[in-house]
Amino acid sequence: MDAQKINVFWFRRDLRLEDNRGLYHALKQGLPVLPIFIFDEHFFQQFGENDKRFSLIYDQILQLHQKLQHYQSSLLVLRGKPIDIFEKITEEYTVEAVYCNEDYEPYSLERDKQVANWLKNKGIHWHSYPDHVIFPPQRILKENQTPYTIFTPYKRKWLSELRHEDYQEYPSIKHVHHLLKLTLDNFPNPKTLGIHRQPYLLKPIQPNNIKDYEQYRDFPALQKTSFASVHLRFGLVSKRALVRLTLEQKSDTYLNELIWHEFFTQILYHFPFVVTENFNPRYNHLQWLNNEADFEKWCKGQTGYPLVDAGIRELITTGYMHNRVRMIVASFLCKHLLIDWRWGELFFAQHLMDYDLAVNNGNWQWCAGTGCDAAPFFRIFNPLSQQKKYDPENKYIIQWLPEGTQTIPMIEHQFARQRALKWFKESLP
Repeated sequence: MDAQKINVFWFRRDLRLEDNRGLYHALKQGLPVLPIFIFDEHFFQQFGENDKRFSLIYDQILQLHQKLQHYQSSLLVLRGKPIDIFEKITEEYTVEAVYCNEDYEPYSLERDKQVANWLKNKGIHWHSYPDHVIFPPQRILKENQTPYTIFTPYKRKWLSELRHEDYQEYPSIKHVHHLLKLTLDNFPNPKTLGIHRQPYLLKPIQPNNIKDYEQYRDFPALQKTSFASVHLRFGLVSKRALVRLTLEQKSDTYLNELIWHEFFTQILYHFPFVVTENFNPRYNHLQWLNNEADFEKWCKGQTGYPLVDAGIRELITTGYMHNRVRMIVASFLCKHLLIDWRWGELFFAQHLMDYDLAVNNGNWQWCAGTGCDAAPFFRIFNPLSQQKKYDPENKYIIQWLPEGTQTIPMIEHQFARQRALKWFKESLP
């Protein structure tokens, strides 16, 4: 065992050297810092080795490794169960402390609790910091210290609490001289890690679109969104940097989107049952139709509603779907076809490059009407009127739907709407 004491920094959903809060604190301690990344076996079991997101993660950590080499360091990359990995690391190095940034998903919380306790028994300190949110879930609470379940009052409290220091930059890159001098020439290839490379599309962030976000965000053909969601999900950019940019651009609408992200994060943290259950128990009485043939048509983009089908085709092809289209697609599944939101949520989880459990779950329950502060059951999007309003020249549809707009709907809108209204009214207590 190397007698030199070191600290370890564990990269997770923060794959960057710049403005990285946990890395900053690790480097500031003065001890050499060993940077590591763990391909957690849990996620391979959940998503499978062919998942495109593993290819994205691999490419990003390879870039991290190459940046670290400029500072005479390396990224140690291993696959396995985190506790087993730390057992190996502590056998090879004398570890003083492990640093990381917090993750609030149920599995991640349990994993971190187990790892922290294991390290504590070894006399090793554990330090974690909020980084992919501005405010951790325990911070923005009502006066009686209970969590908010309605967005608007949560947003008001969030904004009232916001101070410059909450979105300041953590200049981690200035302290990289404290990285452990380490040369790992054989960076593991994908096959060694069990990753089957898949093509994916990572669109660069479009900061210029933030200023006019309110005006253009609902028109999918314009490509006028920020495309920051994947970058935010994997921490390729810091949330603080996005908030700083948004405040500079004076875009309240885009800031709202960032706050929604934190709202759903704290909902998942305080109410983890939402992963498998309706947030609103009133909707537990619903007996979804769950017609498998209808679901298969939806999954293939063969509903006969051009905007719905174009959205599904975009998702399957690129791993991305425009946000306005996501709402229309989700509403169609739950309210036109009366299929359980959990089926759609899982489908999105399998295909979205920006998949975030809290956000995906929150938005699906919002569309289904079962979630907190959700769209009421009687709000049912008309895919055809939405198409006329947000893709009037059919540019988005033509891009993703070679057969064009001359399609036959699998179910007539007015019939589906009346059926849904009757079904909800009769089912809800």
